[in-house]
Amino acid sequence: MSLKDKNVVVTGGSRGLGLGLVEALVAHGAKVTVVARDSDALKSVRARLGVATISADVTDESAAGRILVEVHPDILVLNAGAKPRMGRLDQLSWADFTATWETDVKAGLYWLQAALNLPLKPGSRVLVGSSGAAQNGSPLSGGYAGAKRMLWIMAKYANGVSEQRSSAGLASATRRPAPMPRRWASSANRSSPSLARRCRRGYSETTWSPS
Repeated sequence: MSLKDKNVVVTGGSRGLGLGLVEALVAHGAKVTVVARDSDALKSVRARLGVATISADVTDESAAGRILVEVHPDILVLNAGAKPRMGRLDQLSWADFTATWETDVKAGLYWLQAALNLPLKPGSRVLVGSSGAAQNGSPLSGGYAGAKRMLWIMAKYANGVSEQRSSAGLASATRRPAPMPRRWASSANRSSPSLARRCRRGYSETTWSPS
């Protein structure tokens, strides 16, 4: 898939890994819309990269549907997530333990539901960010590993729903976590080595293409 002139929505694209993805997508000619909460960070990204920006809380159920209706992306990248609260299992409160569930998993649910119920146009791609922790655990980050595993499972569920709704032609791909550079280049676009080089290890995704 060529990225030239493709409409791409990236949640959590104003900093960190998400920002690296946005930079790479722009370099390959995509028309990117960045969704994040920090209006100042979005202003900086917009000025530097010329992308569209939308200030929104990704855990707001109404925001997902509204933004997808407005942008109608060819590619949706669900990257936004909370920084896990660190500590041993015996030291974490329930709020600490579930912080990533309240952001990563809640946002994942709402955006996957919106993508399915809109639905996105045939041939669209949805990429769901996960982590190697989903497979191997992460004992000092509370519920982070479980949250990332749940996103992986939810993406598989979304594939199933899409398949049920469309009896022919569903193209889907689900893989075990692997080093991100190879994974992103092969599953996201099969076209962009520099995009892969911008990504860190420990990121995994699941895609589906509505038919």
